[in-house]
Amino acid sequence: MKSYQKLLFLVGLFYFSLSTVFSQNDSSEGPFNQLIIRGVTLINGDGSPPRGPIDIVVEDNKIKRIQVVGYPGVEIKDSGRPQLEPGGKELDASGMYILPGFIDMHGHIGGKAQGANPDYVFKLWMAHGITTVRQPSGRSAEEVLDLKQKSENHDIVAPRIFGYTGFGSSEKNPISTPEEAREWVRKNAKKGADGIKFFGAEPEIMAAALDENKKLGLGSACHHAQLSVARWNVLHSARAGLTSMEHWYGLPEALFEDRTVQNYPLNYNYQNEQHRFEEAGKLWAQAAKPYSDH
Repeated sequence: MKSYQKLLFLVGLFYFSLSTVFSQNDSSEGPFNQLIIRGVTLINGDGSPPRGPIDIVVEDNKIKRIQVVGYPGVEIKDSGRPQLEPGGKELDASGMYILPGFIDMHGHIGGKAQGANPDYVFKLWMAHGITTVRQPSGRSAEEVLDLKQKSENHDIVAPRIFGYTGFGSSEKNPISTPEEAREWVRKNAKKGADGIKFFGAEPEIMAAALDENKKLGLGSACHHAQLSVARWNVLHSARAGLTSMEHWYGLPEALFEDRTVQNYPLNYNYQNEQHRFEEAGKLWAQAAKPYSDH
């Protein structure tokens, strides 16, 4: 079984991370050099059925041992259980379930517009079992990377953070050449970002940025804004090395056979989200027929 660096288990409506235990007064204890979760029923997440009771030993933020300690309804013998080391912490999880922490591939930390500070958002995520988040732009790269480092250092109670910077977000002037795009990507990597979130740009700009980013081994995500999909849709991104498509904008446009521009009503206004959301789903009717070659 793979070792999960962070994992949560449900106790009523409360979750606990492997290295940190939350108390009822909303503060936290730890991290501990050893944590033993005792008598729990394990849902492994690999398709196998639940089993328990099981003791799980965590050391240095990694699962070191998963040990079956008995059978349901039968008293557990202490002699056959992992021993707690000095300075360690144990939790009685009898009758409870444990499962790997969830990964949110598109989670915005939020900001003033949402009326939520990072601490609130982090605790909300963790209360729902999310222990890893990919943050695809929205806040400044410096702020996200600072929060990421604090999470890694256990300075704050937060999921593991992968920070993706919005393409061109740190530039006062638009990126206008392929070489400017490559230079921006290199600077973004030096800052410590895990990847880039794109919204669309001139084709030669997108191609250069994705190529450079791929060479550096970083991830990439794209919200194919419908302002740009006539020139660059998800097929272009995939061929250029994009690692994930966000939402599905740009996908029906990639399936057009007899047009490149969407057939919107004459009164369509992209700035009107009612128009944007209402017409987006209708684009599939303009796409290639199911089971056709395209």
